[in-house]
Amino acid sequence: MHIETAITSLVGHREENQDAVGIERREGAVFAVVVDGLGGHAEGAVAAQHALGASLDAFAKAELPIENPSRFLEQTAAQAHMAVSRLGAHLPVELMPRATYAACLIQGNYANWLHIGDSRVYHLRESSVQERTRDHSHVEMLLQTGLIAEPDIAAHPLRNFVESCLGGRTAPPLMDVATDRHLRPNDVLLVCSDGLWSPLDESTITEAFSDQAGTLPENLKVLCENAVAAAAPNSDNTTAAAIRRVSPDKD
Repeated sequence: MHIETAITSLVGHREENQDAVGIERREGAVFAVVVDGLGGHAEGAVAAQHALGASLDAFAKAELPIENPSRFLEQTAAQAHMAVSRLGAHLPVELMPRATYAACLIQGNYANWLHIGDSRVYHLRESSVQERTRDHSHVEMLLQTGLIAEPDIAAHPLRNFVESCLGGRTAPPLMDVATDRHLRPNDVLLVCSDGLWSPLDESTITEAFSDQAGTLPENLKVLCENAVAAAAPNSDNTTAAAIRRVSPDKD
């Protein structure tokens, strides 16, 4: 399996970066995680780092190949949730740290991913969005019911209201899993916080990876910088992990 990877995390126009990102490889598997600490709650940056650490630790300890990727992702997200919950166990509920979360596992020619809140996973193919996660948010509900259109999201007053996140409760949060998505050569998986996708349209995101002149790290860095510039002077932390499959299709 020949895979290219890249990560970028920019503070944007914030005082602190409350996002966390990591990519790890092991024996034919690649695991990517993005965590966005919610800025309206205490210790958002610490929450993100705890969730990331718990997730990467779970991957490091997993027996490979992972026979049930969906269960692995769900159990790993639950561990990340408990790590954030323990961090705020001594605090009132309204002050407990929280975070949104997205993770992607690739083994062979297949990808599985999970998200919680409005951190997203995009599956990009030939300058188009093959698939993307659907946010656990109020505006996504409005979008799916036809009450607003995709371009309306950026200006909606409740665009930052998420309905599922890590932390704050002992019960695992709502999480959605995509299973066994087949990857073709040059497919890109983009795992990102809302600071990246919120100010950009989908064509801008897909075009960033159709530029064969740049490397994957270069293209990702430019995309994140464009997101920060588009949202200036109020840009959020902007974080992403990108994975490109470059090997020939053998199945």
